[in-house]
Amino acid sequence: MKFEKIHNKGQARLFKNDYLEMLTKTHPLVIWGMYIPVIAYMLYYSNDTNNYSWSAVFLFFFIGIFSWSFFEYLAHRFIFHWVSDNPAAQKISYVMHGNHHHYPRDRQRLFMPPVPSLIIASALLGVFYLFMGSRALMFFPGFMLGYLMYGTMHYAIHAWNPPFKWMKGLWRNHHLHHYKDEHKGFGVSSTIWDHVFGTMFDLKKEKEDKEKVQALMFDKK
Repeated sequence: MKFEKIHNKGQARLFKNDYLEMLTKTHPLVIWGMYIPVIAYMLYYSNDTNNYSWSAVFLFFFIGIFSWSFFEYLAHRFIFHWVSDNPAAQKISYVMHGNHHHYPRDRQRLFMPPVPSLIIASALLGVFYLFMGSRALMFFPGFMLGYLMYGTMHYAIHAWNPPFKWMKGLWRNHHLHHYKDEHKGFGVSSTIWDHVFGTMFDLKKEKEDKEKVQALMFDKK
């Protein structure tokens, strides 16, 4: 998804209807507030009512977190950067992710907004339950915490410099994805799968363009 101009101010207009447009925006704390009670209750319910041991609860919980990282990579690579000549498909791709590349400083669209988020999360929980039964109530909380961590990391990468030296590679990988090559660097919360599938930037060879990095950072005002 190439754009003639990357906008450092403002945000994309996704829908003509003002109400629909409002539903495309959110704040990270809103999404955390929605899901943390759900995550906590499902873990408690799995132990207290479904009688799973806490070791089993946390095993499936951490498998869920790890599974999110793989899902994140696949979704970013094959769905968010879906290339198609179909106008409808192009519109979907732009609404889901293209607008972020077009307006990288738009901090209101880094998390899926509440309404579509709840619809998609409910559908995923249904699929997990179909295949895993009651174990889904342990797996799903980890999967969703992985999502929350991903969204927060994405926000942090655009808001601040890396707080620790060992995180600099993660920051640079995403910055390069924006301004160097959108066909690499799909990991946001982790670079594990970029390493596995060969889409990791060679950070030793890539020079950091400080001006382009600055253009990706949120306005501090």
